[in-house]
Amino acid sequence: MNKINILSAVLFLFSVTMNAQTATFHYFCYHGNDTRFQEAIDKNREYFNPVIAGYHPDPSFCRAGDTYYLVNSSFSYFPGVPIYQSKDLIHWNQIGQVLDRASQDPLDHQNVSGGIFAPAISYNRYNKTFYMITTNVGKGSFFVKTKNPEKGWSDPIYLPQIDGIDPSFFFDRDGKGYIVHNAPVYGNTAYEGQRAIRIFRFDVNGDSIIGKPKEIVRGGTHVDQHPIWIEGPHLYRIGKFYYLMCAEGGTSTNHSEVIFRSANPMGPWEEDPENPILTQREGLDPNRLDKVTCTGHADLLQSKSGDWWAVFLGCRPYKDDLYNTGRETFLLPVTWEKGWPVILQKGKAIPTVCQMHSWQWKTKAIKAIPTTGNFTFRDDFHEQKLNPCWTFLRNPSSFYTLGQDGLKISALPVTIEQKKSPSALFYRQQHTTFNTETEVVFSPENDKQFAGLCLFQNEKYNFVFGKTRINNRLAILLTRTELMPVTIATVFIDGKDSNAPVRLKIHGDGQYYDFYYSIGNGGWQVMARGVDASNLSTSKSGGFVGTMIGLYASK
Repeated sequence: MNKINILSAVLFLFSVTMNAQTATFHYFCYHGNDTRFQEAIDKNREYFNPVIAGYHPDPSFCRAGDTYYLVNSSFSYFPGVPIYQSKDLIHWNQIGQVLDRASQDPLDHQNVSGGIFAPAISYNRYNKTFYMITTNVGKGSFFVKTKNPEKGWSDPIYLPQIDGIDPSFFFDRDGKGYIVHNAPVYGNTAYEGQRAIRIFRFDVNGDSIIGKPKEIVRGGTHVDQHPIWIEGPHLYRIGKFYYLMCAEGGTSTNHSEVIFRSANPMGPWEEDPENPILTQREGLDPNRLDKVTCTGHADLLQSKSGDWWAVFLGCRPYKDDLYNTGRETFLLPVTWEKGWPVILQKGKAIPTVCQMHSWQWKTKAIKAIPTTGNFTFRDDFHEQKLNPCWTFLRNPSSFYTLGQDGLKISALPVTIEQKKSPSALFYRQQHTTFNTETEVVFSPENDKQFAGLCLFQNEKYNFVFGKTRINNRLAILLTRTELMPVTIATVFIDGKDSNAPVRLKIHGDGQYYDFYYSIGNGGWQVMARGVDASNLSTSKSGGFVGTMIGLYASK
C-alpha cells in the first residue's frame, strides 16, 4: 500500500471515529405552562412576578440615565454573571455575561454551588464607569469595570483585604467610594451563624482599598434573638441618611431583608423598628395559591421618574419546600413610611400580578426573549454565536460547533457525575410545568458513549436520558440519580433504525416528570411516566442553583 493510500485509510478511520463521537442536535425546544402565568393580564399595564424566572438568584441592579442593568449569581456556570438590560424594569433582555473569559472566572474543580457568589453592579456617575464586584469562593473577592456593559469588562482586580463574601460598592455624592461586605465577627462568636458587616473606604482613582475595615453591624437586627447570616449588604444615600440594607436569616424559608440608617457611612447605625422589611416566613396562609418563599437578598433603586423599586430572590415551591426552578428574580415597588422603605407589608404574600407605574407602560420595552410568563423558546443553532441564555458547567473546552445542520457536540471523556467540565450546553428550567424536546443523531460504538438530554442539579442529583449502547446493543436509556444512579427504563433500538434520528421529550409537572422518545419518523412513545423528580429540588440536592436542562454527550 502506497503512502497516499495509507494516509487515506488513516483519515477515513479518523473520520469514522470522530463521527462516532459526535452528536448532532437538530434543535432544542422549551415551552413553559405554569398555572400562575395563565391569568389574563393587561400586558401594557401589569406584569408577572417573577420578572426573571428560573435559576436567577441574588439580583442586583443599577441605573445609568434611562437604562437599567441587572446581574445574578452564576456559581460554577460559565460564562459568569448573566447581565440583563431594560428600559422599564419589567422587560429584561440578556445582553451577555460580565465574566466571559476564563481568566476572569476560573472555575476548575469547584463545586456546582461554588464559584461566583452574589455579584453587585453599580454605576459611578462621576467617572461614568460601571463596576461589578463579587466573590469567587475558589479564588477571592474582586471587581471588574467598564464604560459600556455591552462591549466587555476589564480583567479582575482582586481585593485580598476582604475576608468574607457579598461585597458591594457605594459611590457617594462627593465621589468617595466604599465597599461593604459580609465577614466573620471580630473576636469570638456568641452563637452559631453570627456574622458581621464590615466597611472599607475605596480609592476610585487607584482602584484599591484604603486602610483597614470597620465592623459596622454585628449579628444583625434584634441581636437578643441571635439573628443569623447577616449578608448581601448594599449601601445607599437617600435624603439626609445613609441606608444599609442586608439579607438575614439564611437563604431558606427564614430568609428576610432588613435595613439600618445612619448620618455617616461609618455609623453608628439605627435599626428600622419594623424590620424585616421583606419576608415570607410567618403570618401567611400555608395553603395560599402561587406560594413564594425564601424571599430576601434585595437591592434598591430609584427610577429616572423618581419612584423606588426593589429586586430580590424568591422560590416557588410546588409542594412543601420542594422547587426545581431554584431562586428567581422578583420585582416590587417600594414605598416610604416615616423615613424607612417598605418593600412588602407584613403578613402580605408576594403578588403574582403587579401594577406598572405610568412611566413604565409609556416606555417602549426592549425586544427580547421572554423571561417570565408562559412562553416557547426554540433554538435551531443556525446563528454564528450561541444565544446568551445557554451556559456551560465550569470552564469549557471548544467541543461544539453551530451550523445549518444544528449543534454538533464532540463528546469528551467526561460525565456529569464528575467534578469537571462536561461536553454539555445548559438551559435553565424556568417553569414548574414545562415541556422540552430535542432531536439527536448519534452512533455510539460502546457502552460509554452517550448523547441526549440531562436534567442537572449537581453530580449526585440528576437525570440522564438519551442514546447509548448497553451490552453492545443500541438503546435509549433513562437513569435517575439521587446519590446513586438507578436505571428507570431502557428501550433497545432495532438494527434498521440504528442510524435514524432519535427525538427525546420531557414533560415536567411539579414533582413528577414524563419521558417520551421517537425513532426516525415514528410517533411519540412513552419511556416512563410519573417519575419522581424531587431529586432536582434544591432542598434535597443542597446548594444554591436550579435545575438545568442539558444537551449532553460523553464518551
